[in-house]
Amino acid sequence: MAIQYLKRALKTAASGDTEVRETVGRMLAELERGGDATAQRLTRELDRWEGDIVVSPDARRAAAALVPEALRADIRMAHDNVQRFALAQRTAIADTQLEVVPGLVAGHRTIPLDTAGCYVPGGRYAHIASAIMSVTTAKAAGVRHIVACSPPLSPTGIHPATLYALDACGADVILNLGGVPGIAALAFGLFGTRPADIIVGPGNQYVAEAKRALFGRVAIDMFAGPTESAIIADATTDPEIAAADLVGQAEHGQNSPLWLIALDGNVAMRTMELVDRYIADLPLPNRTSAAAAWRDYAEVVLVDTREEAVAAADGYAPEHLQVLCDDLDWWHGALRNYGSLFLGAETTVAFGDKVSGPNHILPTMGAARYTGGLSVGKFLKTVTWQRMTREANRLIAPACARISRAEGMEGHARSADIRLDKWFPDERFDLGASAKPVPE
Repeated sequence: MAIQYLKRALKTAASGDTEVRETVGRMLAELERGGDATAQRLTRELDRWEGDIVVSPDARRAAAALVPEALRADIRMAHDNVQRFALAQRTAIADTQLEVVPGLVAGHRTIPLDTAGCYVPGGRYAHIASAIMSVTTAKAAGVRHIVACSPPLSPTGIHPATLYALDACGADVILNLGGVPGIAALAFGLFGTRPADIIVGPGNQYVAEAKRALFGRVAIDMFAGPTESAIIADATTDPEIAAADLVGQAEHGQNSPLWLIALDGNVAMRTMELVDRYIADLPLPNRTSAAAAWRDYAEVVLVDTREEAVAAADGYAPEHLQVLCDDLDWWHGALRNYGSLFLGAETTVAFGDKVSGPNHILPTMGAARYTGGLSVGKFLKTVTWQRMTREANRLIAPACARISRAEGMEGHARSADIRLDKWFPDERFDLGASAKPVPE
């Protein structure tokens, strides 16, 4: 059977906007020229923030006092889980070396970046988990200096729980800055900070565009779009769990894509009915966002075989992919394109979003075809080195000279020739046909 759509998306997530791009470009240029003063002015205008930009130690302590102890304990647990997973990733990324040929030893080192900029969104939600995911992972990678920023809420500043998480996870400097000014501060090293080598963290379309525009000058984790979630369901799937998980992801935003790939028509229809009911039961404004996402950006696909389901999922390449099916090991081995995979009814995306350990900053808009999410590897650079004996030059230098001359690069060839002349003056080597000097 060909794929049957029980529901088609009315819209697709836009990958860019000319007006946003132009606005962000103007703002970045203005912020680079004007520095701290421009960032402060824009923050007053955009966020109505009149307080300090750099969060003081006293302000950090005051924020912690506002967070209930039970929530502080939850944040510490989430930090511990994310840290434990990230440290395991760091251990798996090892330095290596080998003797390529006798006398030639080469290898690579993984060196942490010096400075990371961690952007944590603000707005409607307190993005506690994003603070944990970004700062903890940079710290586990061995980054020496971490600068974090988040939009201030007038008149209090960064949400107390977010600020507590940033502090508890090890941010060296925390800035009351959001949007384009926040990204500019991280990239340009405003307010006495060091310019970031990499900027990570999710944000709105202006934040995403600012990161894209600065890529090359600084590294970025990824160009992120709206949150996405897909579920694969078979006849064993509990429709109540599938519907609850789809609705939970729909509340991220009104343009968050949702996909249900079903091998059973009854499960698909029942899940769709329950999604409408569960959305109607959400509080405002979550209900508004979830309803728009389900109406405009959701698709329900009915397939006959597991292989068709895999093809559909890999085609979407979703940020989050849940498998609520039997035979989870088969699915684990067959699926290839996803930001993070959640296997079984016991493993919901919400756990990964908040507390379970693997990072929740993940690729969107099909980028899972070629990249994974934020990990310690994003904060490391892999650099190579080599060292060889003079004896190894007997093999390497003649081959280098011949290849260089075949390419027409005589200067390269002579770099090999001179070593053979100095160290093996009595030996003859085939060095290729020398290029004639160009007459002056």
